[in-house]
Amino acid sequence: MTDTATLTVSGPSRTRPKPRDVLALLKPVTWFPPMWAFMCGVVSSGVPLAERWPFLIAGMLLAGPIVCGTSQAVNDWFDRHVDAINEPNRPIPSGRIPGRWGLGIAVAGSLVSLAVAALIGPWVLIATVVGLASGWAYSAPPLRLKLSGWWGPAAVALSYEGLAWFTGAAALLGTLPPTPVLIVIGLYSLGAWGIMTLNDFKAVEGDKVMGVRSLPVTLGVERAAQLACIVMAVPQAVVAVLLARWGHDYAALAVVVSLGLQIACMLRLVEDPRGRAPWYNGTGVTLYVLGMLAAAIGLAA
Repeated sequence: MTDTATLTVSGPSRTRPKPRDVLALLKPVTWFPPMWAFMCGVVSSGVPLAERWPFLIAGMLLAGPIVCGTSQAVNDWFDRHVDAINEPNRPIPSGRIPGRWGLGIAVAGSLVSLAVAALIGPWVLIATVVGLASGWAYSAPPLRLKLSGWWGPAAVALSYEGLAWFTGAAALLGTLPPTPVLIVIGLYSLGAWGIMTLNDFKAVEGDKVMGVRSLPVTLGVERAAQLACIVMAVPQAVVAVLLARWGHDYAALAVVVSLGLQIACMLRLVEDPRGRAPWYNGTGVTLYVLGMLAAAIGLAA
């Protein structure tokens, strides 16, 4: 394979990256989802924050800049040859992250993630190990889960939603979260699989050329959109039922209202999945994460 250093498209040769280019590689815009899920975990723990602020701050840094940022570096390193063709201005193919610095940042980020997680607690460390393994398996050969429309979204959903929520609860509790919290984490992680599938509608032609077997490619755009909507909706309905059975009526009602509004958005989405997927990400997904917070508040009651 061509070495990354030969992928520079313009500009002077560099021996080390600038801090702003490292930040661009870590993609701060992607940190919000896991940090939101982490905060849902914090809320669901029901633990007062008075004496747990160090754990809260360390956990937020872990979920967002460290683990999520590391996964972005891993992804860009193993996509560097494709990006040199499709997106040559990205940090690695442009030469702003020269040589093997991209790989070095990914490895260093993984080690820092493990160190920070170990300081927070054993359950957080376990979640971090699983999250890092998922991130590397998503991007790196031989698994390269991102090539699959089934396993790729599942890996991202698990890391961004489930493990981040688990980390927030475990960081505050200092132990394994209670069973109701674990059940809700699992259900919202399953629903997030549908959200991650929405990201595949914008690149159907490119995925066909590159051999990426996303669901819009393998099932067709309409069927993939319908499946994504079902997978997003059903777990939330189960969450609402469980919250009501556990006596959290107001939280259950909030999840039902959120789901009802999402279904209205879904009906528009399936009419034009490729055109309206970005719109749904700004409306339906916002409602989804608000429902997550409502569920977390109910679990803490």
